[in-house]
Amino acid sequence: MMLYRRPESLILDVDQKVSAMSKGLIGKKMGMTGLFLPDGRHVPVTVIEAGPCVVTQIKTAAKDGYNALQLGFGEKKESRVNKPLKGHFRKGASGAFDTLKEFAVTDPGEYNLGQQITLEMFNIGERVDVIGTTKGRGFSGVMKRHGFAGGRKTHGSHSHRIPGSVGCSASPSKIIKGKKMPGQYGNDRQTARNLEVVDIRPDDNIILIKGAVPGAKSGLVTINKLKFKKDKVS
Repeated sequence: MMLYRRPESLILDVDQKVSAMSKGLIGKKMGMTGLFLPDGRHVPVTVIEAGPCVVTQIKTAAKDGYNALQLGFGEKKESRVNKPLKGHFRKGASGAFDTLKEFAVTDPGEYNLGQQITLEMFNIGERVDVIGTTKGRGFSGVMKRHGFAGGRKTHGSHSHRIPGSVGCSASPSKIIKGKKMPGQYGNDRQTARNLEVVDIRPDDNIILIKGAVPGAKSGLVTINKLKFKKDKVS
């Protein structure tokens, strides 16, 4: 099912961004779809349910050595939370959460415990960094893990998917560190940088980001303000 961009898509002014100083937001990847722009172009987008995140702890340079907000995302039954976390969540009087992450802020004094951080911090056309965990593929061979071409399939060859020779003869008589070999593939933290925000649906807590982001459906992602400016576009 295709999503069609609304002509009245929300574009927030700087004065409207109540939570603009926060550096990021926690979200859940819903999947991918296509979006038609007003000029008729069709772009692939990733649909992310981002926020609202609740401030569960405020860290200051005077007390903790740095300024940051601890945000909670995803409601969780209090019966599933241990006693230390229950006491931690009660300070904010905002329920229990499944995920907690920290984000740097310039002035922590602008925030209060229990305050909600929403998609208002982002704007259409802005570029962001998205962090996620790639799909885990278990123990994989060199063809899947590193893209090896493999051996010949005919003329009696028995070397189809093996890595081949990996040694170094008599000297130095060892496997060089970093050699591409079979092993664990995927399930790694990965950052997709400089992605464009195509549309924002604040009523549904949905943000549409151009291109693909790491992770499977329903996987947790972190949407951060752009860290490095690049000339290359997504």
